Amino acid sequence: MWADYLAAHPGRDQEQPPSERFGDSPALADELLGLVTHGPKRATAGAVADYQHSGELLPRIGDHWIVHDGAGAPQVVLRSVELRLGPLDTVDDTFAWDEGEDDRTRDAWLDSHTRYFQRTLGRIGVEFHSRIDVVFERFRVVWPPELADD
Repeated sequence: MWADYLAAHPGRDQEQPPSERFGDSPALADELLGLVTHGPKRATAGAVADYQHSGELLPRIGDHWIVHDGAGAPQVVLRSVELRLGPLDTVDDTFAWDEGEDDRTRDAWLDSHTRYFQRTLGRIGVEFHSRIDVVFERFRVVWPPELADD
């Protein structure tokens, strides 16, 4: 997938970007990927502690990443277009809407992300609290062409 993207976009960085899935289970990965490929999802949020635990660098504006489905097959290339670091509870209505999940309200976003971060941070031994540092990231779909945002 990355080779196809590079062939269509000469001059891009040749190094393959990270490849990952949304969520913490194959079912959630497929559900969230579906919101990207056939729906409104153009934002995501990740706990800074997760990045630190895995030794990953925080995303930067302009970074590409490949998202795969729950079975591990690459499906889309995304490009980060906006980033903000802040406490979980500073999410605003617009970001919750752009993330495209549930009923797209801030309250539903906080509820689902609180449960998600309690689960995932607990697995790495980090105590959850409402002020955990989060990377709020907006992205564009850049590949495949039939799904790309204009």
